[in-house]
Amino acid sequence: MSNKPKAIEVAHVSKHYGQIEALNDVSLAVAPGEMFGLIGPNGAGKSTLFKMMLGLAAPSAGEIRVHGVRIDGRDFRQVRRRIGYLPESFVTYDNLTGLEVLHLFADLKQVGRDSCGALLERVGLSGAAGRRVRGYSKGMRQRLGFAQALLGKPDLIFLDEPTNGLDPQGIHDFYQTLREVQGEGATIIITSHILAEIQERVDHLVILQSGRIAAQGTLAQLRAQRVMPSLLELTVAAARQAPLRAALAGMDGLDIAMHGDNVRISCPPAQKVALLAALFAEQGTVQHITIHEPSLEDLFLGYGGRHAQAH
Repeated sequence: MSNKPKAIEVAHVSKHYGQIEALNDVSLAVAPGEMFGLIGPNGAGKSTLFKMMLGLAAPSAGEIRVHGVRIDGRDFRQVRRRIGYLPESFVTYDNLTGLEVLHLFADLKQVGRDSCGALLERVGLSGAAGRRVRGYSKGMRQRLGFAQALLGKPDLIFLDEPTNGLDPQGIHDFYQTLREVQGEGATIIITSHILAEIQERVDHLVILQSGRIAAQGTLAQLRAQRVMPSLLELTVAAARQAPLRAALAGMDGLDIAMHGDNVRISCPPAQKVALLAALFAEQGTVQHITIHEPSLEDLFLGYGGRHAQAH
């Protein structure tokens, strides 16, 4: 077994602001090279945890290690140089050009300026490198913020609502670039309210609720923990619907609704294989079938979330 440290280790961390409890006994671990999702409603503690993992705030209790180094230790300054960060609202100097903004951040991070042009091309801004940022759209500013987060080839990247302002093509391009960066060895921590956007992209995720972890694991593990039904949508000729209902009458836990040629069946996970076998046994009855597994939004709402968006 490898002794390589986790990219991030959060152990029994709590954070209090006076009487306000922002986080309570939070523990999680992020493996090197993962894309790790952090989701939760407003006020759940995501921003507080982000700030602490970046070393911008200290926990009231517990400890956080990044690449094996405590965030309050003397060696964390060196670790921080290997971290990229895109805040939810990227703000910079509007009178500078896009290239000048990257030059400024390269100087602040003490990395060479020679990669700035290539980074702007990588995020789709090479044609706007010489334009002043005041003329950038919101999506272009977000791309510029992403480019500065990639300066110096960081091996740990924090992205807070990174697709704000991006159109569908921009979102597709962003995640394609992010996968390339992950393939180069970077570990990525991402938070987003657009759950449908990240559910098939993150390797592991945590759901925060009122400062506590409500659930964590892969999407498949969260589905297994929550035991939510699958939805099957069928096309069945009206004349065959009564025999179909009769064939399924002996199965427990099914919720069957019929309208015209459409049949919707809500099915507990334990019954899904048996249901499919029964449907396939009805030769010529089912003309079309679509299976919908519980989405990340379904799971999020099931764990008590209230502010998810399914886009």
